[in-house]
Amino acid sequence: MRILVVGGTGFIGEKLCRELDGRGHEVTALARNPKEADLPKGIETVMGDVTAYESIEAAFEGQDAVVNLVALSPLFRPSGGNEMHFRVHRDGTDHVVRAAEDHGVEKIVQMSALGADPDGNTAYIKSKGLAEGIVRESSLDWVVFRPSVVFGDGGEFISYTKQLATPYLTPLPGGGKTRFQPIWVGDLVPMLADATVGKAQETDDEPEETSEAELDEELTPAIRTVGDDEDEGTDPHVGEVYEVGGPEVLTLAEVATLAHGADDKPVDIVSIPMPLAGLGLKSLDYVPESVLDAIPGLPRMGSDQFRSLKFDNTVADNDVTAFGVSEDELMTVAEYLGVGAA
Repeated sequence: MRILVVGGTGFIGEKLCRELDGRGHEVTALARNPKEADLPKGIETVMGDVTAYESIEAAFEGQDAVVNLVALSPLFRPSGGNEMHFRVHRDGTDHVVRAAEDHGVEKIVQMSALGADPDGNTAYIKSKGLAEGIVRESSLDWVVFRPSVVFGDGGEFISYTKQLATPYLTPLPGGGKTRFQPIWVGDLVPMLADATVGKAQETDDEPEETSEAELDEELTPAIRTVGDDEDEGTDPHVGEVYEVGGPEVLTLAEVATLAHGADDKPVDIVSIPMPLAGLGLKSLDYVPESVLDAIPGLPRMGSDQFRSLKFDNTVADNDVTAFGVSEDELMTVAEYLGVGAA
């Protein structure tokens, strides 16, 4: 299978490219700076920017499926302001879908986000919701993933938490009660790969023996209906929206305690009233980017980041089970960091 991974040199993308390559697929990683990638020699790399259609369009020729992982972080105010979320997520997805349709690509796997909603209360959530709409309305077979925060080597969630919540005396908005359900990138990537290639959930059940006559009866109607719906029943993931999270729900304060605990540093949480925290973070909206760039350590945050701290990032029903995985098999943050549970 020929697979194009858009954003193939990023935190998740590089690991997905390796996973798909290891499964024997022909993989192409598309990125703005592909030369920076550390990928096996068998993986082709091409340069392109999803905000510029002409720069990515040719890479879609001859591909069977595309995985769109390009995203800006919701944790920080993007360079260029919140409008960049719409340029990258909404417009970038539109370009990916258009290129896929123009070149006969059959399937797209779209990385979205929990809470994605065109009417959401942050630019990130709105733009992700609009991007989902573009994918669903396309002529492609589609699969959408909505993960909680993803952690692992090369990820930003742990480092972001350590930056927001300093060790020792640790002031946090609302006492750090915002809840997350972090999923390890090493657990997420095989699920993305399964969804891309159409691998069904594995089962340990022994198949029942079928007589030759029964087999003939089962095959005959299937042969007759191929022309009506050729793909029916062949890919269990098409048309699905998967909300996935890790094995536990942790508050921001608990993640901070684990993150600093890995460095043998204590954490003493001091609660900042949410209205006061909101004033502080919203005021950063008015700090020019030149100032943010010039002062190391000044957080690239703002009102959107404050709003995101007001709602939990957890799943109601964990769809990891669709991939034959149970929550208790997944990596916890404590296990990853090599520390005791919070």
